[in-house]
Amino acid sequence: MGDKINTNLGDFLDSFVDGQAFEDHVMRAYEDGSADRQLPADLFAALSWIPVETGKLRDFSTIAPDIPQLDAGKCVGCMECVIECPDTAIIAKVLPQAEYDKLVEKRGRDDYAIRQFAETSKFHKIPQKKGNEPGMFMLVTDLNKCKGCGECVTACGSHGALTMIAKTPGNLPDYEAAMKLYSRLPDTPDHYIQEKVLSDMMLKQSTHLYVGGAASCMGCGEATAIRMMLAATGYAYGEQGMGIVAATGCNTVFGSTYPHNPYRVPWTNPLFENAPAVAMGIRTKWNADGMHDKRLWVLGGDGAMLDIGFQSLSRMLMSGMDIKVLVLDTQVYSNTGGQTSTATFTAQEAKMSAFGKAIHGKTEQRKELSYIAMMHPDVYVAQTTCAHINHFYRAVMDANSYPGPAIVNVYAPCQPEHGIADDMSMHQAKHAVDSRAFPLLVHDPRKGETLKERIDLKGNPAQRDDWYTTPKGETIDFVHFSRSEGRFAKHFDADGNASEDLLRAQEGRLKNWRLLQELAGIK
Repeated sequence: MGDKINTNLGDFLDSFVDGQAFEDHVMRAYEDGSADRQLPADLFAALSWIPVETGKLRDFSTIAPDIPQLDAGKCVGCMECVIECPDTAIIAKVLPQAEYDKLVEKRGRDDYAIRQFAETSKFHKIPQKKGNEPGMFMLVTDLNKCKGCGECVTACGSHGALTMIAKTPGNLPDYEAAMKLYSRLPDTPDHYIQEKVLSDMMLKQSTHLYVGGAASCMGCGEATAIRMMLAATGYAYGEQGMGIVAATGCNTVFGSTYPHNPYRVPWTNPLFENAPAVAMGIRTKWNADGMHDKRLWVLGGDGAMLDIGFQSLSRMLMSGMDIKVLVLDTQVYSNTGGQTSTATFTAQEAKMSAFGKAIHGKTEQRKELSYIAMMHPDVYVAQTTCAHINHFYRAVMDANSYPGPAIVNVYAPCQPEHGIADDMSMHQAKHAVDSRAFPLLVHDPRKGETLKERIDLKGNPAQRDDWYTTPKGETIDFVHFSRSEGRFAKHFDADGNASEDLLRAQEGRLKNWRLLQELAGIK
């Protein structure tokens, strides 16, 4: 138990507010590996309290052999790599030209940190044409936060500005020096951030409310969704303008591997099924204290929201209270090793729904939470993915501004349970939308009295057709999507033909899409 247990709560609270005591007492012991041998018991652990943003002190530099490298000449400043990174490992800011010139004069153009600046049309040429000072776009990778998943390279796509290279004793000091320079530079000036370009929000340090250092898997789709929600909410309401109630699941496990907390906002973790009910209590207290404008978000997976916590969620929606819900839909209980939920796709192989001679994976149809939520009176509902950046950000911002309960159901790829590569979260989320596996939708009661007026399917390809066909003539249906993921692998024979079970699953996805078309007045 250690040499001494500090039971003086007053002293403890004083040190907690200070923060330095925790860093000296706990963090350093975990960093040097001595915590399990000599760290005394403390009230932080006893009370399950972890100070904010301690995750920034965690070092992942030895996790992966590779790291992204920037070719600044190809960078356009689109920010997609920054947004999609699940670990806040690749970050950016804009520096006014005059300040950049001073750096060049001091360090020289061949300096590695200087080579992380790109002259882009977006931040340099366009402001210059408008008579404003041009800016230089700086993109750096935090060596200590990067897990080497390569999601940033996928996000960069056709631009080709990022590639993965091997870490070497020669290049690691360059990354450290670039990160030190980035940390010393001032925040991005407001005039470089366009309100209509939602992807620019993460140029402000105040939106980095998820600092990394979480124990999520490489490329985790849930972490990216949480980061984006926090950025959009923080941008509009400020760093102190929100709180989180997190249902037990992957998000609470990778978000609280003691003593590392990746959040800069207050959050609490109730039981798996109780998060919406706890949020109702917090909302009531906040309102009583006059904090009506403070945003309150509930985080939970499909297990917590569609299954065991569904009744609590339904009660919260019926209350009419100003509470927002982010559903991290992985189609399985990822936290328990891929156990099926009612969000699991038909024919998907998972624990509790194994593929065998008699039964070929999940036999039930998938529960559609968006339909059920829309049937509760006056509830804002959005179904979105992190790959559709503007759609996601707009959904979160509209949910925040909606005067009542709101649900944002987001597709969250899970690498081990979906059977996909670490760098494929963005790609597979887009594939899920294109194949009607997970259509985009928005239901906004402010738009009118009928479902046709309220439901918007913008963002889905070929909205009037059954399936989307590429310009090359390839049909993107559910079978096409299933070929790309390990959870459906056993449904294809040696010649690549889909099983009858998978074809029935495809028919179910088509019926779901046609119903959405009908509700939206498209068909």
